[in-house]
Amino acid sequence: MYGSDVNGRNDEYGWIDDMASALLETSRHLVVHGQASRVSDQAVASILTAAIRLYVAKSDGEERTFRPIAGTGDEEMTPTELLSAVSEMLRSLHLGPMELALWYRRRPDPDPSQLGVKS
Repeated sequence: MYGSDVNGRNDEYGWIDDMASALLETSRHLVVHGQASRVSDQAVASILTAAIRLYVAKSDGEERTFRPIAGTGDEEMTPTELLSAVSEMLRSLHLGPMELALWYRRRPDPDPSQLGVKS
């Protein structure tokens, strides 16, 4: 897609923002109604790969982190769902908990003075 997107933005990649919201909503519907099997394994793998690639490029390139899961708390994803996916992603690249521990980076706690909280 080139030129303006459907909302008239002059950005050839603007459609991704619109698609992301629709995809999240549709995935909710498919899971709630037991219809996840209607989406191919390859489509899910492509979506995960693209999302991970963009997250890493943004967080590394912009030297910042942001919450990689939609919503707050576990309203969009349970800890079990997340850990199941992470385990399979590690396994698919022949990695394990040891490699994860080596790469794990803890996001620094925010400075309380920036949050308006007195220590």
